[in-house]
Amino acid sequence: MMAGVLGITDIWTYVLGTVAIVLLPGPNSLFVLSTAAQRGVAAGYRAAGGVFVGDGLLMVLSAAGVASLVQAYPPIFLVIKYIGAAYLGYVGLTMLRGAWRRWRTRNDPAAPRLIDAAEPAAMRSPFRKALVISLLNPKAILFFVSFFIQFVDPGYAWPALSFLLLGLIAQVTSVLYLTALIFTGTFLAAQFRRRHRLAAGATTGVAALFLGFSLKLATASA
Repeated sequence: MMAGVLGITDIWTYVLGTVAIVLLPGPNSLFVLSTAAQRGVAAGYRAAGGVFVGDGLLMVLSAAGVASLVQAYPPIFLVIKYIGAAYLGYVGLTMLRGAWRRWRTRNDPAAPRLIDAAEPAAMRSPFRKALVISLLNPKAILFFVSFFIQFVDPGYAWPALSFLLLGLIAQVTSVLYLTALIFTGTFLAAQFRRRHRLAAGATTGVAALFLGFSLKLATASA
């Protein structure tokens, strides 16, 4: 069997677990959805690209043994956790600022209708921002630390092949899910272009979710 040859102990359990974890709401998927709603399909895929690269780097680090290091030294994970919480809070506050400016111009027909129109120029890099969110996302880190590596047979002669297949399954699942979110976001964008108040309200809601992720992350037990 392919799973046995490639040193994966229970591939179908891994597939089902990966799908369940990917479908859980988190900052990665929310950012891709909001980016697609804000700037369209191309920008949505740039944000998704940041997520794919970030997850790919986490996979490589896990395969290289960094996951074991994080498990052995919990303070390392705590540092990553608090940095991630601070960054998510920064993203949320930036979006909230944009929502406020958007609300102030809601009655101006000449005002841009995209919900991120008031974002500072420094924040308008969906790939880079998604990459940072992905690398600092404890959900992704815990996935590769505590779940991903469990399905590799330690006695298999070529564990890199096992990690490669597991990583490919995770990335394909993520591609399919984020693609669905991107096209959902483009539908929402059409609604935002016609309704200024809806655009401002949507941005406020997304900002509140990012602030909620930040607070939850900062106060969660290790």
